[in-house]
Amino acid sequence: MFSKRIEKLSPSLTIAISQKARELKAQGRDILSFSAGEPDFDTPEVIKYEAIKAITDGFTKYTNVAGIPELLEAIKIKLKRDNHLDYDLDEIIASNGAKQSLFNIFACLIDEGDEVIIPAPYWVTYPELVKYHGGKVVSIQTDESTNFKLTPKMLQKAITPKTKAIVLTTPSNPTGSVYTKEELQDLGEVLKNTDIWVISDEMYEKLVFDGEFTSAASINEDMLNRTITVNGLSKSHAMTGWRFGYCASKNKELIKNMIKLQSQSTSNINTITQKAAIPALLGKADKDVEEMRKEFKRRRDFVYEAFNSIEGLSASKPAGAFYIFVNHKALIKDSMAFALDLLEEKGVAVVPGIGFGSEGYFRFSFATDFETINKGIKRIEEFVKEIK
Repeated sequence: MFSKRIEKLSPSLTIAISQKARELKAQGRDILSFSAGEPDFDTPEVIKYEAIKAITDGFTKYTNVAGIPELLEAIKIKLKRDNHLDYDLDEIIASNGAKQSLFNIFACLIDEGDEVIIPAPYWVTYPELVKYHGGKVVSIQTDESTNFKLTPKMLQKAITPKTKAIVLTTPSNPTGSVYTKEELQDLGEVLKNTDIWVISDEMYEKLVFDGEFTSAASINEDMLNRTITVNGLSKSHAMTGWRFGYCASKNKELIKNMIKLQSQSTSNINTITQKAAIPALLGKADKDVEEMRKEFKRRRDFVYEAFNSIEGLSASKPAGAFYIFVNHKALIKDSMAFALDLLEEKGVAVVPGIGFGSEGYFRFSFATDFETINKGIKRIEEFVKEIK
């Protein structure tokens, strides 16, 4: 009755756990949710002001599919200022969140049977989009020994004649790991003399706690030409509901094809968001972003110490984003069972590692207030003591 494509698609475990938590809360249960990847801060005032102004000015009509020229220019300026990347305006497209950017990319690149290398743990959406478009997911399992990062040796081993692309995420959801410039250079050496695309998801770029952020496309000319940079404002500027993402590529034909696809699906992103995104991209909310980053770092330090003090649990220190990926294999390997039991017995919602392609872990989001975090970890500690 339905298409084979949609039958292949699995629902997001992140959303499934969040939905289960909401249902229990509706029944009157005291539920603490650490499952969603959404900052607990309000969108900065300078951004909201531009949105209100756009409405009062009547800026509510169709625009170019890729975005208004002022928006594309702001993205161009941001990429040059922050990432040392030079793009023309016709090498950039704005979409309804990074999810649509990724959907468009895979739709334009993947044919039946093409292989896409995705290091695990991975964001839940990557493999689903590859499968939906007929591609084959080649998952490379990483762990604490490499701080959940892909090594050149792992990458070399996974490449076949059918490899079309590799997905890199830095900082990572769910582990918070961040690739250094040297690590990206080493991966780039493996890709030389191939026609493999690099899809670099840099959504958490502004939320780095240790070291400096390096954009994959900035490594050298070869990486620039093969890399599709995906970014947005959802996480860095607390704009999840605004639905703003963008991507940039030196391959103008790819961007043309993405515009063609988007013209037949959603057309331009909403005009209010386009106007609101401009001050954010130009750095006018940087003080707000830095305050958020500092608070996330404070929480990161606390949760890292707290989880590693609980016997039976362990975690690597996340260098960015606002998640910690906790290892519970010493207690139970089934991450779905762990997460469901924790939710039912202690009213704490976390996301099982199996949803990210790594069994025996759970993802804990510290994008919520300190008091709730502290309360939640105490409940998790009680739960662990009871099942030992």
